[in-house]
Amino acid sequence: MSAGIQREVAAAERAAAGSLLADTPTALLLNGVWCEASDGGTFAVENPATGETLVRVASATPTDGVAALDGAVAAQAAWAATAPRERAEILRRAFELLIERREEFAQLITLEMGKPIAESRGEVTYGAEFLRWFSEETSRISGRYATAPDGNSRLLVLRRPVGPCLFVTPWNFPLAMATRKIAPAIAAGCTAVLKPAVLTPLTALRFAQVLQEAGLPDGVLNVIPTASAGAVTGPLIADPRLRKLSFTGSTPVGKRLIADAAHGVLRVSMELGGNAPFLVFPDADLDRAVDGAMLAKFRNGGEACTAANRFLVHESIAADFAERLTARVAALAVGDGSAAGTQQGPLVDRATLEKVSELVESARAEGAVATTGGHALEGAGYFYAPTVLTGVAPGARILGEEIFGPVAPITVFADEAEAIRLANDTEYGLVGYAYTRDLNRGLRLAEQLEVGMFGLNTGIVSNPAAPFGGVKQSGLGREGGAEGIEEFLETTYVGIADPLLDAAA
Repeated sequence: MSAGIQREVAAAERAAAGSLLADTPTALLLNGVWCEASDGGTFAVENPATGETLVRVASATPTDGVAALDGAVAAQAAWAATAPRERAEILRRAFELLIERREEFAQLITLEMGKPIAESRGEVTYGAEFLRWFSEETSRISGRYATAPDGNSRLLVLRRPVGPCLFVTPWNFPLAMATRKIAPAIAAGCTAVLKPAVLTPLTALRFAQVLQEAGLPDGVLNVIPTASAGAVTGPLIADPRLRKLSFTGSTPVGKRLIADAAHGVLRVSMELGGNAPFLVFPDADLDRAVDGAMLAKFRNGGEACTAANRFLVHESIAADFAERLTARVAALAVGDGSAAGTQQGPLVDRATLEKVSELVESARAEGAVATTGGHALEGAGYFYAPTVLTGVAPGARILGEEIFGPVAPITVFADEAEAIRLANDTEYGLVGYAYTRDLNRGLRLAEQLEVGMFGLNTGIVSNPAAPFGGVKQSGLGREGGAEGIEEFLETTYVGIADPLLDAAA
């Protein structure tokens, strides 16, 4: 492509991005009305590929947060009484609109978060599936009617919505993390306040616009982007009208939110940090294992709680695995996510870039070797070269902390027992991966690894039809699957006198 044509393409892309941003809300959504922050405050949203400001977004105040909850509370009774089929149809229409506008949402995700456009398209498809899945679950909410064991009464069990919810979502999957919470809440008959991540609020705001178009009544979803998260969400968590808190983010923040929620005995769902082990046994298909490693580690640039964080490889094949993985990683095309052919985009901000750099340097200081990458890239944006580390020392800091970047540290094990011990040697327990041809070994791992999810001979486990969540300090509750809607339902038991007694009388 000539320089002149390249300039024309770049100019066309900038024009398209400008139009997309102009059509995306930058205000708060309070009880169905788009409005500015009560104090007029805003914050900047930047493109991590360039460091340039995309737009400024209204920054909610504590007063705005309370107004959002007011809207959710006011809408709760009517929404809970809405027919399940009507709720389902709104979710279905939102699914269809999202798929219809897949390219717009993908471009917006790439602009504000940085991931390659192909991965952003994948996120739109994945995020939309939660709408379709829970539209189908809406009419399946059921209870039961039974005779008591002693025969003297009847047992009636009812399910009803928990009530107004607060959702706090992260920046790494700005659409999917919102739909994964919003869809089951809508399906169950709950209203909500959404506080999207300060780094990536635009996707959530545009999605709220889609829900309005799909027919969601005013107040059922309220959106409050803010640069002062604690100041805004704190009063909401303390408000007795709020009945549930769902958070996706780091474990330290999750612990604080759980403590805050305890005062009101709020229902909580917590999807927190991870330190996923990726085990490769000597009988594994190595080509397949490397394919899985690329997905489990380098999808989303490693900025995922499900990302493989520790590669535990049998000592007999470690060198071969590292060589094959290094060749694949070294060939990754790094660049602006909006450019065709980009396979790795920037990290989301400078703080993340600095943390990844620090973890790699600490591993090197303990004897690790970077077989490729191992450094930040010069120029605009927050780019780090995709990296493979070998010779990582047991107990190294990089094996104990969530990297959240494109770095694959490899360490070795001698036998299955050691592999399981090393994999479980963490306070986290979100997901684990393993490659082996031995089915019995795979089943042993499924039973012995301390994780909420397990990928056997696959590098991707996320699926809207399956329960997503972890054990230990990786969280509480499940999102997705038949289990996902349970998080938004309360159980009421009604004891009924034996109706046959009245008939006999």
